[in-house]
Amino acid sequence: MAFVVQHGAGRAIAMKAAARERKPRHNNGRAAAKNLTKPEPGRQLAVRLFPACLLALVICLGVAKFLSAISSQSLRIGAGNRVVSSWEGSAASTNVPRRPVAPMIMATVDEDISTRSPELGSDLKSENFKNQTDSGNKSRPISAEYDPPPGKEDSLRKSPQIVSETEAPKPRSKISCDDKSKDEGFPYARPIVCHMSGDVRVAPATSSVTLTTPLQQGEAPPRRIRPYARQDDFLLPLVREVAITSAASEGDAPRCNVSHGVPAVIFSIGGYTGNFFHDMADVLVPLYLTTFHFKGKVQLFIANYKQWWIQKYKPVLRRLSHRDIVDFDSDSDVHCFDHVIVGLVRDRDLILGRHPTRNPRGYTMVDFTRFLRHSYGLRRHRPWVLGETSGKKPRMLIISRRGTRKLLNLRQVAAMARELGFEVIVSEAGGGGGGSVKRFASAVNSCDVLVGVHGAGLANQAFLPTGGVVVQIVPWGKMEWMATNFYGRPAAAMELRYVEYHVAPEESSLARWYPREHVVFRDPMAIHGQGWKALADIVMTQDVKLNLRRFRPTLLRVLDLLQD
Repeated sequence: MAFVVQHGAGRAIAMKAAARERKPRHNNGRAAAKNLTKPEPGRQLAVRLFPACLLALVICLGVAKFLSAISSQSLRIGAGNRVVSSWEGSAASTNVPRRPVAPMIMATVDEDISTRSPELGSDLKSENFKNQTDSGNKSRPISAEYDPPPGKEDSLRKSPQIVSETEAPKPRSKISCDDKSKDEGFPYARPIVCHMSGDVRVAPATSSVTLTTPLQQGEAPPRRIRPYARQDDFLLPLVREVAITSAASEGDAPRCNVSHGVPAVIFSIGGYTGNFFHDMADVLVPLYLTTFHFKGKVQLFIANYKQWWIQKYKPVLRRLSHRDIVDFDSDSDVHCFDHVIVGLVRDRDLILGRHPTRNPRGYTMVDFTRFLRHSYGLRRHRPWVLGETSGKKPRMLIISRRGTRKLLNLRQVAAMARELGFEVIVSEAGGGGGGSVKRFASAVNSCDVLVGVHGAGLANQAFLPTGGVVVQIVPWGKMEWMATNFYGRPAAAMELRYVEYHVAPEESSLARWYPREHVVFRDPMAIHGQGWKALADIVMTQDVKLNLRRFRPTLLRVLDLLQD
């Protein structure tokens, strides 16, 4: 504008000079002064055009600057994958405050996130992420969905990560425990299972699990539970207690030195483990129900740790968790989680039923037996059908027992079965190592029929191909309820065919120990009424010697079932 003003002033002076040259020299000074006071026509035109010229010049300068900015704009890709324009660079030189540019968040995962949600990236908006533990023990939450598979932990840890400045919020602190004593006809006290969400600290050294709760939520009352999937008074000295507590702040909670991006499950293998029925009913089936939906991305803590037991069922445990098991009895670290389950969810003995809270995914015993076959590499999924292959016989496995409830004439029973057309093998169930479990599981899976006197060995029916036949020999003493609930109903739940044979008094060794007028024969339920110890000492100690003529129709019925 200074240039415009100076240009107008110069033009006015030039016009004045030209006017003086045109006037006669004899005009006196008064006339000259009079003429100068009148505005000349050229000056009037300049005054009128000045605002228009000024406006046009300003518009031209603005357009020129805008075109210059567009033509000189360039894009540069920086280390953080951030787009920077040349205008931003010039803004810095003119002290114009920059608008902050958010960094591009790059997630490195082992799966295609576009297949996990109808909207690409919608999971990334809703999931919580967590870095690996740093030296200051400060961690951000990470979803279990992004935990790497075994052997690939380093690939995620070493991948370049750009984390946004705002830390994702932790889940709301919450403790909920299912501690119903009995429900829906369940015959035993249901074990307590507690779910803890938020900032959860697991400290095996003090046998405690602590939840950090904000002051406005209030602290949950402490409690102690025994994380074994069965409850009765005999278990008290056999299962380690775990204390569940809460803390008002991080400073009041144990300091973490190991952080995990997966949930945790804490349970005990004390109790009655070592007996195959209880290994299955009290640990393996409840553990499957509690953890299978995590698809291996879960950290197991085991109390009452037994290395031989872990080795025995290693194929199953490794299928349920891809991580090394933590010994809850001796580990000295404090572990951080966003979600912890203390205890195992349990249904009935060797039965899984649909339930809105205990089994919302509707797992069945058929699902569990399929899982077992896969864990042990068992290939037979259906039994042989009679007449399907010329010259081939159905295969039968008879379980032998060394302790109580022995089948005293086992050889004669096996010989009769062979005469009827069965291929028969005899084997004892159990054993200490994992190899023996796999060997016996393979033997059972190779057969079409499993025969045994009531006892833990019949739990191996889980390895039979779906549609196989189970024959349970029920000892004397009103054992029908136990036989049906422990093995009969589970066999049906596994989609097996099931047959019971009830021993007569003369087939029981009790006939040699007690007279026929004894309460054992007159009123066996009176023995049951005296409690488990009396039942175990009397009824459960008997052996059986089958009447072959009486048992023969049972085997013929099995042949009929194999024709279907």
